[in-house]
Amino acid sequence: MSVDILAIAAHRDDVEQTCGGTLLKMAGLGHATGILDLTKGELGTRGSADDRAREAEAAAKILKVSWRHALDIPDGRVENTWENRLKVARVIREQKPRVVILPYWKGRHPDHYTCSTLGYEACFLAGLAKLDLEGKPHRPFKIIYATLYYDIRPTFVVDITEHFEERMRSVLAYKSQFTDQDAGRADFPPQAEIRERVASMANYYGMLVGVRYAEPFLQKEVGLVENLISIPVKSI
Repeated sequence: MSVDILAIAAHRDDVEQTCGGTLLKMAGLGHATGILDLTKGELGTRGSADDRAREAEAAAKILKVSWRHALDIPDGRVENTWENRLKVARVIREQKPRVVILPYWKGRHPDHYTCSTLGYEACFLAGLAKLDLEGKPHRPFKIIYATLYYDIRPTFVVDITEHFEERMRSVLAYKSQFTDQDAGRADFPPQAEIRERVASMANYYGMLVGVRYAEPFLQKEVGLVENLISIPVKSI
């Protein structure tokens, strides 16, 4: 089985927060979607790796993803090594995605921005015909970056208005992370504020294009327009 769109993230729950609505929308359009989590979350302030595994499975069902897997890269030690690049490249060859979603290459958490570089280089390696790695060479056609974790103007957003509530459910599936508790109290928002915060961010990016809720992305390439009349989002 292969997927059309593969989101790669450092931790279980990153995808739900940054591009879960987009994956849900793409699944609704008939595209097979997948999630690759690089770590199992064993260093998380709240909960355990086993908690995260159960919660990730529940969230995947809500997002209607066709495939989800967690690698064994140590949490807090996502490093762009040859060994780790091969681990991700092996998945790229196996799943054969046309589109890969990575986190933006800058951010507060080292695991997040390292995942970005590691993921990009693994996508390149996966396409090398002479690479000593099982599977047929494959390189995704498109790599885009989910920018929600970093304050940068996106190059495009995806309207997730119709999918916002389900996306919210996928975030809250991580009960070990988003319930009120003493552990991490200074770093985690109160549960009563989570929906408001998530909605505010999605609403901000939605307002940029005239919709209610959206998720932000960046692409490195120059965009291509075939018909000026069909360009969405009005200027004035």
